[in-house]
Amino acid sequence: MFTLNPLPPQLDRKLLDKLVRAEPATIGHFRNWGFMDPAIRAMIPNVRIAGPAVTVRAPGIDGTIVGYALGQVRPGDVLVIDRCGDHRHAAFGGLVAYACKTAKLAGVIIDGVATDIGEVRQYNVPLWCRGLSAVTTKRIGLGGEFCVPVTCGGANVNPGDVIIADECGVVVLDPKDAEAAAERAIGMQDAEIKSRARLDAGEKLPDISGATKMLQEALAKQNQK
Repeated sequence: MFTLNPLPPQLDRKLLDKLVRAEPATIGHFRNWGFMDPAIRAMIPNVRIAGPAVTVRAPGIDGTIVGYALGQVRPGDVLVIDRCGDHRHAAFGGLVAYACKTAKLAGVIIDGVATDIGEVRQYNVPLWCRGLSAVTTKRIGLGGEFCVPVTCGGANVNPGDVIIADECGVVVLDPKDAEAAAERAIGMQDAEIKSRARLDAGEKLPDISGATKMLQEALAKQNQK
Protein backbone atom coordinates (compact mmCIF):
# COMPACT_ATOMS: atom_id res chain seq x y z
CA MET A 1 0.00 0.00 0.00
CA PHE A 2 1.21 3.49 -0.87
CA THR A 3 0.49 6.78 0.89
CA LEU A 4 1.26 9.97 -1.06
CA ASN A 5 0.88 13.37 0.60
CA PRO A 6 1.61 16.91 -0.65
CA LEU A 7 5.02 18.52 -0.20
CA PRO A 8 5.60 20.76 2.83
CA PRO A 9 6.28 24.51 2.46
CA GLN A 10 9.76 25.57 1.41
CA LEU A 11 11.91 27.85 3.55
CA ASP A 12 12.73 31.48 2.91
CA ARG A 13 16.18 32.00 1.35
CA LYS A 14 17.29 34.47 4.03
CA LEU A 15 16.30 32.01 6.75
CA LEU A 16 18.20 29.20 5.03
CA ASP A 17 21.31 31.37 4.83
CA LYS A 18 21.09 31.86 8.60
CA LEU A 19 20.32 28.22 9.41
CA VAL A 20 23.27 26.85 7.49
CA ARG A 21 25.65 28.99 9.60
CA ALA A 22 24.56 27.16 12.75
CA GLU A 23 26.63 24.10 13.64
CA PRO A 24 24.70 21.11 15.00
CA ALA A 25 27.42 20.64 17.63
CA THR A 26 26.85 24.20 18.84
CA ILE A 27 23.11 23.57 19.06
CA GLY A 28 24.06 20.49 21.06
CA HIS A 29 25.49 22.79 23.74
CA PHE A 30 22.00 23.94 24.69
CA ARG A 31 19.64 21.21 23.40
CA ASN A 32 19.57 17.49 24.17
CA TRP A 33 16.73 16.44 21.87
CA GLY A 34 16.11 16.23 18.14
CA PHE A 35 19.53 14.77 17.30
CA MET A 36 19.89 11.68 15.13
CA ASP A 37 21.95 8.68 16.17
CA PRO A 38 25.70 9.40 15.69
CA ALA A 39 25.84 6.20 13.62
CA ILE A 40 24.22 8.19 10.81
CA ARG A 41 27.37 9.75 9.40
CA ALA A 42 28.27 12.16 6.61
CA MET A 43 29.65 10.36 3.57
CA ILE A 44 31.39 13.39 2.08
CA PRO A 45 33.76 15.75 3.95
CA ASN A 46 33.49 19.46 4.73
CA VAL A 47 29.74 19.63 4.36
CA ARG A 48 26.91 21.47 6.08
CA ILE A 49 23.35 21.73 4.86
CA ALA A 50 20.04 23.18 6.02
CA GLY A 51 16.60 22.74 4.56
CA PRO A 52 13.05 21.45 4.97
CA ALA A 53 12.55 17.72 5.43
CA VAL A 54 10.77 15.81 2.70
CA THR A 55 10.11 12.44 4.28
CA VAL A 56 9.88 8.93 2.89
CA ARG A 57 9.12 5.62 4.57
CA ALA A 58 10.63 2.87 2.42
CA PRO A 59 10.28 -0.57 4.02
CA GLY A 60 12.32 -3.66 3.23
CA ILE A 61 13.57 -4.42 -0.25
CA ASP A 62 11.14 -2.16 -2.14
CA GLY A 63 12.64 1.12 -3.33
CA THR A 64 9.69 2.25 -5.46
CA ILE A 65 8.72 5.09 -3.13
CA VAL A 66 12.24 6.54 -3.28
CA GLY A 67 11.94 6.74 -7.05
CA TYR A 68 8.61 8.52 -6.67
CA ALA A 69 10.14 10.99 -4.22
CA LEU A 70 12.84 11.93 -6.70
CA GLY A 71 10.14 13.08 -9.09
CA GLN A 72 8.62 15.36 -6.45
CA VAL A 73 11.51 17.01 -4.59
CA ARG A 74 12.52 20.63 -5.15
CA PRO A 75 15.83 22.49 -5.01
CA GLY A 76 16.87 22.95 -1.39
CA ASP A 77 14.84 20.06 0.04
CA VAL A 78 16.39 17.49 2.38
CA LEU A 79 15.21 13.97 1.57
CA VAL A 80 14.86 11.96 4.81
CA ILE A 81 14.40 8.21 4.30
CA ASP A 82 13.12 5.93 7.06
CA ARG A 83 14.17 2.38 6.16
CA CYS A 84 12.04 0.79 8.88
CA GLY A 85 15.01 -1.01 10.43
CA ASP A 86 16.51 -2.43 7.21
CA HIS A 87 20.28 -1.93 7.37
CA ARG A 88 21.14 -4.40 4.60
CA HIS A 89 19.56 -3.15 1.37
CA ALA A 90 20.89 0.10 -0.06
CA ALA A 91 18.10 2.48 -1.08
CA PHE A 92 20.56 4.99 -2.54
CA GLY A 93 23.22 4.58 -5.22
CA GLY A 94 24.96 6.23 -8.14
CA LEU A 95 22.03 6.97 -10.46
CA VAL A 96 19.84 8.11 -7.55
CA ALA A 97 22.68 10.39 -6.45
CA TYR A 98 22.88 11.88 -9.92
CA ALA A 99 19.13 12.47 -9.89
CA CYS A 100 19.54 14.28 -6.56
CA LYS A 101 22.32 16.39 -8.07
CA THR A 102 20.19 17.43 -11.05
CA ALA A 103 17.23 18.14 -8.72
CA LYS A 104 19.56 20.36 -6.62
CA LEU A 105 18.61 18.75 -3.34
CA ALA A 106 20.31 20.15 -0.26
CA GLY A 107 21.06 16.61 0.89
CA VAL A 108 19.84 13.10 1.69
CA ILE A 109 19.65 11.39 5.09
CA ILE A 110 18.99 7.67 5.32
CA ASP A 111 18.37 5.55 8.40
CA GLY A 112 19.99 2.69 6.54
CA VAL A 113 22.76 2.03 4.04
CA ALA A 114 23.82 3.29 0.62
CA THR A 115 26.00 2.06 -2.22
CA ASP A 116 28.14 3.43 -5.08
CA ILE A 117 29.91 5.79 -2.69
CA GLY A 118 32.51 6.74 -5.31
CA GLU A 119 29.80 8.14 -7.56
CA VAL A 120 28.08 9.87 -4.65
CA ARG A 121 31.34 11.66 -3.87
CA GLN A 122 32.04 12.36 -7.53
CA TYR A 123 28.65 14.08 -7.85
CA ASN A 124 29.23 15.84 -4.51
CA VAL A 125 25.80 14.90 -3.15
CA PRO A 126 25.60 15.51 0.62
CA LEU A 127 24.64 12.12 2.06
CA TRP A 128 24.26 10.83 5.60
CA CYS A 129 23.67 7.13 6.27
CA ARG A 130 24.62 4.21 8.53
CA GLY A 131 27.13 2.66 6.15
CA LEU A 132 27.55 0.95 2.81
CA SER A 133 26.21 -2.22 1.22
CA ALA A 134 26.51 -3.98 -2.12
CA VAL A 135 22.93 -5.33 -2.08
CA THR A 136 20.20 -2.92 -3.13
CA THR A 137 16.46 -2.39 -3.00
CA LYS A 138 14.36 -3.26 -6.04
CA ARG A 139 11.43 -1.55 -7.74
CA ILE A 140 8.68 -4.06 -7.00
CA GLY A 141 5.75 -1.80 -6.08
CA LEU A 142 4.89 -3.28 -2.69
CA GLY A 143 4.36 -0.05 -0.79
CA GLY A 144 5.78 3.02 0.86
CA GLU A 145 4.83 6.43 2.21
CA PHE A 146 5.66 9.96 1.08
CA CYS A 147 5.54 13.08 3.26
CA VAL A 148 4.41 11.35 6.44
CA PRO A 149 5.90 11.53 9.96
CA VAL A 150 8.90 9.20 10.12
CA THR A 151 11.67 8.18 12.47
CA CYS A 152 15.27 8.60 11.36
CA GLY A 153 18.20 7.81 13.62
CA GLY A 154 15.90 7.75 16.64
CA ALA A 155 14.60 11.27 15.95
CA ASN A 156 11.03 12.04 14.94
CA VAL A 157 10.87 13.91 11.63
CA ASN A 158 7.74 15.56 10.26
CA PRO A 159 7.46 16.85 6.70
CA GLY A 160 8.69 20.45 6.72
CA ASP A 161 10.82 20.11 9.86
CA VAL A 162 14.11 21.95 9.60
CA ILE A 163 17.18 19.78 9.13
CA ILE A 164 20.69 21.06 9.87
CA ALA A 165 23.47 18.56 9.25
CA ASP A 166 27.25 18.45 8.99
CA GLU A 167 30.08 16.04 9.69
CA CYS A 168 29.33 16.12 13.43
CA GLY A 169 25.71 15.03 13.09
CA VAL A 170 22.12 15.82 12.22
CA VAL A 171 19.61 17.86 14.20
CA VAL A 172 15.88 18.12 13.54
CA LEU A 173 14.15 21.37 14.55
CA ASP A 174 10.53 22.43 14.68
CA PRO A 175 10.15 25.24 12.10
CA LYS A 176 8.82 27.52 14.88
CA ASP A 177 12.03 27.05 16.90
CA ALA A 178 14.60 26.86 14.13
CA GLU A 179 15.49 30.53 13.66
CA ALA A 180 15.89 31.17 17.40
CA ALA A 181 18.06 28.07 17.78
CA ALA A 182 20.21 29.13 14.84
CA GLU A 183 20.63 32.66 16.17
CA ARG A 184 21.68 31.36 19.59
CA ALA A 185 24.18 28.95 18.00
CA ILE A 186 25.64 31.65 15.76
CA GLY A 187 26.02 33.93 18.79
CA MET A 188 27.92 31.21 20.63
CA GLN A 189 30.13 30.59 17.60
CA ASP A 190 30.93 34.31 17.35
CA ALA A 191 31.79 34.35 21.07
CA GLU A 192 34.30 31.56 20.49
CA ILE A 193 36.25 33.89 18.20
CA LYS A 194 36.75 36.26 21.14
CA SER A 195 37.64 33.36 23.42
CA ARG A 196 40.35 32.18 21.03
CA ALA A 197 41.83 35.69 21.05
CA ARG A 198 41.88 35.62 24.85
CA LEU A 199 43.62 32.23 24.78
CA ASP A 200 46.19 33.64 22.37
CA ALA A 201 46.75 36.45 24.88
CA GLY A 202 47.61 33.93 27.60
CA GLU A 203 44.36 33.43 29.51
CA LYS A 204 43.34 29.91 30.56
CA LEU A 205 40.21 28.26 29.19
CA PRO A 206 38.64 27.45 32.61
CA ASP A 207 38.99 31.12 33.59
CA ILE A 208 37.29 32.22 30.36
CA SER A 209 34.51 29.63 30.51
CA GLY A 210 33.75 30.16 34.18
CA ALA A 211 34.78 26.64 35.18
CA THR A 212 37.38 27.98 37.62
CA LYS A 213 34.82 30.15 39.41
CA MET A 214 32.29 27.32 39.50
CA LEU A 215 34.83 24.93 41.01
CA GLN A 216 35.89 27.46 43.61
CA GLU A 217 32.28 28.02 44.65
CA ALA A 218 31.65 24.25 44.86
CA LEU A 219 34.80 23.76 46.99
CA ALA A 220 33.76 26.61 49.27
CA LYS A 221 30.40 24.92 49.90
CA GLN A 222 32.13 21.62 50.58
CA ASN A 223 34.45 23.22 53.14
CA GLN A 224 31.47 24.71 55.00
CA LYS A 225 30.09 21.25 55.80
